[in-house]
Amino acid sequence: MSHRNWLLIGLLGWAAVGCSGGAALPQSVPTYQVRVLNVYPHDPGAFCQGLVVEGNVLYEGTGQYGNSTLRRVDLETGKVVSQVNLPQQYFGEGVALFQNRLYQLTWKERVCFVYDKQTLKAVASARYTGEGWGLAADDQVLYLSQGTSTIRVMDPRTFKEVRRMRVKDGRRYVDDINELEYVDGKLLANIWYLDKIAEIDPATGKLLAWIDCSRVNPGRSNREHVLNGIAYDRQSGRLFITGKNWKHLYEIEILRSE
Repeated sequence: MSHRNWLLIGLLGWAAVGCSGGAALPQSVPTYQVRVLNVYPHDPGAFCQGLVVEGNVLYEGTGQYGNSTLRRVDLETGKVVSQVNLPQQYFGEGVALFQNRLYQLTWKERVCFVYDKQTLKAVASARYTGEGWGLAADDQVLYLSQGTSTIRVMDPRTFKEVRRMRVKDGRRYVDDINELEYVDGKLLANIWYLDKIAEIDPATGKLLAWIDCSRVNPGRSNREHVLNGIAYDRQSGRLFITGKNWKHLYEIEILRSE
């Protein structure tokens, strides 16, 4: 055996010792599966862009020019109880509930419509820069996504930006962030064209976990009928998901490892 081969063996042996004896390589964030607890009807004509639940009432924002709406829906039956039609020049996007007011983004029109929760009557509007995709609320602020890795934190009273963060999975930015929901101190985010939900630290933007929903609604024939719609009922702790033009709304449980 040549001196070169002996040298190679020595280097490989040193590398193996170094790797096993040194610090562990960084691990990827966990991926959790989900269990479907209940299945409810959902209007297959609803191009879901935003979803909020409160008790047995869903508030759903739908998109597409000429077909964008804000709806109050009976959760059990999927029946639309009342709705507001957006003017044809607006493409409806994310929806959030903050202190009895519903906020609905628009895609490229840079307008957020504000409605009274009980009547669905428009009571205000606000302007913002860039596109509007997803929207969520905690007890103090709104979180706004724009189809990038950036989430903007907004003051719901003035709709001015308070701060922003970029979502990262290790060193890699997580792009195409879509519909958002705030759940027990964490942000859940749909990622465009993925059947996975990102769980995010809302203080830092750090990715905490992936939630795999790929088995929930299989067999879609249209690539655009993506997972898009997360709603969490704070009182009951129930979590729901749906998608664009899906026939069903699903109540799910996240199966977290011990």
